[in-house]
Amino acid sequence: MNGGLIGMTAYTTPQLIDRFGRTVNYLRISVTDRCDLRCVYCMEEEMQFLPRAQVLTLEEIGFIARAFVELGVQKIRVTGGEPLVRRNIMKLMHELGALPLRELVLTTNGSQLARYAAELKAANVKRINVSLDSLKPDRFRQITRVGDLKVVLAGIEAAREAGFERIKINAVILKNRNHDEVLDLTRFAGDRGMDISFIEEMPLGVNSDHDRAEAYYSSDDIRRDLERHCTLIPTAETTGGPSRYFRIQETGTRVGFISPHSHNFCHLCNRVRLTAEGRLLLCLGQEHSVDLRHVVRAHPGAMEILKQAIRDSMAIKPRGHDFNLAAQPVIFRHMNMTGG
Repeated sequence: MNGGLIGMTAYTTPQLIDRFGRTVNYLRISVTDRCDLRCVYCMEEEMQFLPRAQVLTLEEIGFIARAFVELGVQKIRVTGGEPLVRRNIMKLMHELGALPLRELVLTTNGSQLARYAAELKAANVKRINVSLDSLKPDRFRQITRVGDLKVVLAGIEAAREAGFERIKINAVILKNRNHDEVLDLTRFAGDRGMDISFIEEMPLGVNSDHDRAEAYYSSDDIRRDLERHCTLIPTAETTGGPSRYFRIQETGTRVGFISPHSHNFCHLCNRVRLTAEGRLLLCLGQEHSVDLRHVVRAHPGAMEILKQAIRDSMAIKPRGHDFNLAAQPVIFRHMNMTGG
């Protein structure tokens, strides 16, 4: 498998351009649909996870990742479920970290960071995003159903000590659940030299916990809450994803907003997602996909066949999603199936 790296150079000329002229240079890889939390906006409390045979092996994931890099992908984000619960995950992280990428990043719930932070840094992970929706232990447990806030906070501290280039907090904000913590979460991140992004809930999968329309709290609402206490300065800074960033004038803290409803970001989309079962999703909110698991298992080791399948997928990447909070979900896969 490593032989294909011969001749590869960093930042290969982009070859993945969709029919709308958008260059795809960012791949998000879900390495598992399993998680040790059960966040109310991500999955149901009782979930049926994929059988092992349907999940890509670590070797298959590494092979597909290498194909994307040879096609010009410069950034890979590893997600789940919770990626750090995947057995032997660090083997894959070291393999991905050896690819000629601009950056390798990870999204995690923080529960395993105390164990893995130092090794992730050694594997060339540049940045880490940690999901943290509340600083109140009881409320944190309610949102995650099973989580222990102390464990996650200890993981964040371990990540800070490991010395990543950046750590960012991701907070999904739900009205009357945690919307009153926006300022506290922002201060928590800023006091520790971390960024924070606030995320509007995405309507993926059936949700029996709450009415998404009633729980919706927009990025504009969050900005209004913050601006009662501080001055937000728009900035052109980007990490290559969908966050729109502001700087807090008084502290320098960077605050991002991911707004799939209130400020659709589809026209700037530069990413695709590889699910744990090997589907290449061309859009978060649509079902346009290509079965790459079939490709790699029907043609083992055939890099050019795989790369052609990826090139061909650009023809079906849609213009964007059409989320509707008032309607029943069109997308029945939950967020843990999709990759954060």
